[in-house]
Amino acid sequence: MDTWLPEGFEHPLRVDLPTGHHLRPIRADDVDIDLPAVMGSRDRLAKYGDAWGWPPATMTHEQDRDDLQHHEDEIAAHITFNYAVLPADEAELLGCVYIDPAAGDAPHDAVASWWVVDNEVGSDLERALDAFVPRWLAETWRFERVDYSP
Repeated sequence: MDTWLPEGFEHPLRVDLPTGHHLRPIRADDVDIDLPAVMGSRDRLAKYGDAWGWPPATMTHEQDRDDLQHHEDEIAAHITFNYAVLPADEAELLGCVYIDPAAGDAPHDAVASWWVVDNEVGSDLERALDAFVPRWLAETWRFERVDYSP
């Protein structure tokens, strides 16, 4: 199901940000850094609750690992994409960037959103993502119309 992507598109495996952080596709093995990031920022992540029912109030390590494996599988199949926002040493997860196909007959190429952990709200990292993601989606992913509303 790669019809929503440009023909022959290969998703980036790593993207460096001007802050020294980078993005890379999330993996099930990231559970130990994902779970504290998600649960520590759960109140702000409630914006995803209506659409995805996520994150649940009591997410277990195994539930998070299963969710991350689902993301990893969808990335490999070019169905949807979840990029982890990481510092150079990848010792903690600082947020995520989601790239999904637009639903049905929506007038968009894709739907995108991102978040950072609570202690990065208002930071250089968040500002860098706010500036970088739309440009990245236009230049690298070649999307012309992205829905940023989620």
